Amino acid sequence: EVEGRLAAARVRLLAARDERVRPARDEKILAAWNGLMIAAFADASVAFGRADYQDAAQRAAAFTLRELRGAAGRLLRSWRDGRAHLNGYLEDHTHVIEGLLALYQADFDARWFEAARDLAEEMLRSFAAPEGGFYDTRDDHETLFLRPQDYQDNAVPSGNAMAATVLLKLAAFTGEARYSAPAEEMLAGLEPLFAQYPLALGQWLTAFELAAGEGGEVAVVGDLGSPDTRALLNVVRTAFLPGWVIAAKEPGAASRVPLLEGRDMVGGRATAFVCRKATCEAPTNDPASLAEQLGAQPVERG
Repeated sequence: EVEGRLAAARVRLLAARDERVRPARDEKILAAWNGLMIAAFADASVAFGRADYQDAAQRAAAFTLRELRGAAGRLLRSWRDGRAHLNGYLEDHTHVIEGLLALYQADFDARWFEAARDLAEEMLRSFAAPEGGFYDTRDDHETLFLRPQDYQDNAVPSGNAMAATVLLKLAAFTGEARYSAPAEEMLAGLEPLFAQYPLALGQWLTAFELAAGEGGEVAVVGDLGSPDTRALLNVVRTAFLPGWVIAAKEPGAASRVPLLEGRDMVGGRATAFVCRKATCEAPTNDPASLAEQLGAQPVERG
């Protein structure tokens, strides 16, 4: 009896609700927010071994690069109903770069790294401020009374904080100081504020850790599907290594990632190369040796 009365009540409630104006739904797709989601799914795919998470990140990245770039390849802000428009802001560039770099480190498809680097070059050309840091709008944006330059992290990281973050990561992948220099300049100017306003500078603290921490680079060369390569990658991926970047490629393959240039397998087995601040350890084929070089404990994972 109770179930019957509830079912009748639901029908009446639905009829009454259908007479009201339906609330609007925000169905636009923003480049910046998708960049953050790509990074989240890519990182989670590695942490939890979830192929479906990696697939979600790959599909979102492919969509962003296909649908949210104009004819000249310039990033746009918003997409809805098959149409992208509005010039991309600084945060669109930086957050998408962050997502692409995370995805590259999840699946080692160099096209994500190349796209991230292209967007970074566009950012350096079109958003850099003469006095340091980056404007929120590109140099051909509509004329504003004051060209904004936001530094405070809010619900999402500020464009400048994420710019510092991704430039430091690109410097680690490429060894190029022209990426790290503007990031370090911004961090030096803000460092006195970190202890005073940490809640307003969360992403800046992440960037500061990248610049000042004990991070480094790992390059792995080997058949990405083979057990010996997976064993080396598992050491890196199951250790807590904040501030580190990782790159990998198939043996004998040309690489578009500078960290992998000139590196190949040693002794016919998958090989890892560990570097810190341009100082490199001896190449190793042994997971235990790699863990020792990283200061990590090897963990078995399929």
